[in-house]
Amino acid sequence: MSRIGKRILEVPTGVTVTVEEGIVKVAGSKGTLELKLHEGLTVSVEEGKLSVNCDKEDKQSKSMYGTTNALISNMITGVSKGYEKGLEIIGVGYRFQIKGKELVVSAGYSNPVIVKIPENITLESPSNTELFIRGIDKQKVGQFAAELR
Repeated sequence: MSRIGKRILEVPTGVTVTVEEGIVKVAGSKGTLELKLHEGLTVSVEEGKLSVNCDKEDKQSKSMYGTTNALISNMITGVSKGYEKGLEIIGVGYRFQIKGKELVVSAGYSNPVIVKIPENITLESPSNTELFIRGIDKQKVGQFAAELR
């Protein structure tokens, strides 16, 4: 069995974890996230401790055991602290500019590149060449940063 799957997760104060009909809901001060469980897994929450249990012995359930534990851990961190990625653009005339729900990137093309900002993602640009991407979903923050790169 997976060592990551076996670990017991601590649920910090201010974060609530509920499991209903195969869906884990994690709510905290920054927002709410949901995860649909694989059919061979169950999650138990008792007195601020969370554990993932593998009910079936098939290959798919075993492979999702550690993954589910890591995803729930990321959800707990996201709703309590959040995630942040920082980008810096280097070049003459290169810059980031936030206009409402869009990010305008001037990166040496003949026209500026306009990128829509996804839901639940916030951007901050302390200078023209720096950009901070923040959100509660680790996957969405990382995906948006990768697409901008």
